[in-house]
Parts: sequence; C-alpha cells; structure tokens
Amino acid sequence: MANKKERRVEEVKQEVVTPSGNGTLAIDATKARLVGRRKLFNLPQWAVAWLVLIPALIFIIFFMLYPIINTFLFAFVVNFRYENGGGPFAIGQFIQATTVNTQESFFGFDNFAFALQDPVFIHSIRNTAELVIIEVPLTIIISLVLATLLNSIKVLRGFYQTIFFLPYVTNTIALGLVFNIAFDRGSGGFVNMLLGMFGVDPINWLSNARVADVGPASRIHQAVVIVAYSIWNGLAFKILVFMSGLATIDKQYYDAAKIDGSSSFTIWRRITLPLLSPQILYITITSFIGSFKMYTGVMAVYQGVSGNSSYYFGPTEGVALKDGEEWIPVVGWIYRKLYNYPLEPGVSSAASLILLGIIMVITAVQFAVSKKRVHY
Repeated sequence: MANKKERRVEEVKQEVVTPSGNGTLAIDATKARLVGRRKLFNLPQWAVAWLVLIPALIFIIFFMLYPIINTFLFAFVVNFRYENGGGPFAIGQFIQATTVNTQESFFGFDNFAFALQDPVFIHSIRNTAELVIIEVPLTIIISLVLATLLNSIKVLRGFYQTIFFLPYVTNTIALGLVFNIAFDRGSGGFVNMLLGMFGVDPINWLSNARVADVGPASRIHQAVVIVAYSIWNGLAFKILVFMSGLATIDKQYYDAAKIDGSSSFTIWRRITLPLLSPQILYITITSFIGSFKMYTGVMAVYQGVSGNSSYYFGPTEGVALKDGEEWIPVVGWIYRKLYNYPLEPGVSSAASLILLGIIMVITAVQFAVSKKRVHY
C-alpha cells in the first residue's frame, strides 16, 4: 500500500511540477487544480470523459438513434395502428401492436410492396431524380464560379459575401413566399414584368388552373420555379465552402503559372479545380443528399397558390393532382402517408428506407468515382 501511495505522489509531482527558466522547479497552478479535483471525486480519467459526454449521448440516443431504430421497426410491421396501452413511446406501441393484436398487425414486406406499387410514389421518385439532375450540377457550377469571382475581389469583398450569404440565414418559408410572389401568374409578377418588357405575354408559372387569358402552368414552367428557388437557397453554403477551400491554396502555384505565361482560365482549370477537389466532392455528396430530401422548398413555393390548400394532404390515388403536386417529391409522399387519414406509419417508414437505400447507392458510386479525381 505504501509503495502505491509513493508512486501516486511521484505521478502527481510529474503532472504539476515543471522546470522553470532559472533551473528551479515551479508548480503549475492550473494542473494542480485539475489534479486536486480529480482526487476530490476519486474518478479515473475515462470516467470523467464519459461524464462529460452524457449530455451529448442523451441527445444522440433520443433524437437520432431512437428515431432510426423506430423507423426500421415500423417499416416491417404491416397494418400498424397506434394501440391503447402502448405508452407514449413508439417501441411500446410496436410491442403492443405485434403481441396483443397479432391478427391485425404482423411482420412482413407488404409496406415495401405497397410503396413500390403506388404510381404516385414512383412519380415522386421520378420527380425528385429529375430535379436533382438539373439542380445539383447547376448549383455547384454557379457557386464555384461566384466563389472564384468573390475571392478575386479586393474591394468590398465582405459586403458581397454578406449579400450571397443572406439566403442561408433566411427562413425557408419566407424565401419560398418571395419566389411565389416573384413568379405570380399575373402581369404584376416581377418575372412576368421583366418578360413583358421584351413583349412576352404573362406566363402562369405555378397554378394548374386557367386564369383569364393565362393558360395553366406547364410541367416545365413549374420546374423552372422549383429549380430557381433551390439554386438560390443552396448557393450561400456552397460559396462559403468553396471560398474556405480557395483560402487554403498556396499562392506560389499561381505565381509560378503566371511566370510560365498561363492564361487565367488555364490556371483555374489546372490549379484551382484540382486543389478544390475535396470541397467539390463534399459539396456534391451533400447536395445530392439534400436534394433527394427536398420537401420544404416545393411546399414553400406553392403556398397560397389557388387550389392548393395544404401540401401536406394531397389527393388519394385516382384523383387529379393539385397545384404543386405535379412535382411532388419523395419526402412529400412520405409526409402524405404519415399524416393523411388513414395514418400509415409503416408505409411511410418503408418509403423512407427505400429513399435511404437510393441515397446510399448514389453516395457509394460518388466515392468510387472520386478516388482518382480527388487530390488531398
């Protein structure tokens, strides 16, 4: 026991005593306090670390891990209904539905089959894929060009950065309302006013209904509004990431290229783009994931449009689509099954897993393709 105490005393001395400049020994007060506190509670370092991590672990378990487990459970329960006596938590509901009322609820893959056989769900997947293919490349190209231009500006750079960063801190619904007003079908809409200066008749951008002499909006017109909104809404974050990457590039590369007589475009293509490849990969992956999860943007753009009282609730199968639902995304279909009567949490969970599988496959392909294209 005495030897153990002596070893502990030597360890404490090594932790808190440090050599000073004049050859004597000095006590580090900060380290001494930390060692004193550790001795007071008599806790090892690993226990202190876990104690500090408890708040973060609680958040991860209840708000991230539990919803994921819950979604997997619901996806394989057919005819799931919220049962009395199941308690406030979904796992209790799950046990109650599959043990007490086993004749109504059972395990199976029927939820996946129902989703894949629903023509509206397939329609929403096609909508989402088309919007992603159009929006993601355009957003990346535009943000990359704007970031390069902003990086070359010496005067009022902070002012222009603030302007392009404003959409990132603007409420999504408010931004959608701005686009809703700008693309108003009447001649008073901002976009139609600009087109009228060139002799173009007013265009019905959003509504499927004919109003006066303005015909119903075509699928292309609706896509233009959604893509324009998505690009503007996503520019700020992407520009910020690209500008942070540009700031890390050594200026010696540019100086050497200028001495060799390379043009500005050649320098940008041969130096800037390769050295920005990690940021481009990150933006590409996050943009694809975010675009496949788009919902609030479409709902925000179509809020208040005649004939579309709420984007949460849509027509049942066999009923004509309302305004905005021509471009209903996958997440919109999931919300419809989750909140529209009758409640179908199992079907919406199965559709969520299908969407997760699509995103994982696309992400894996991007990583595989980028192995020879990304330079660290």
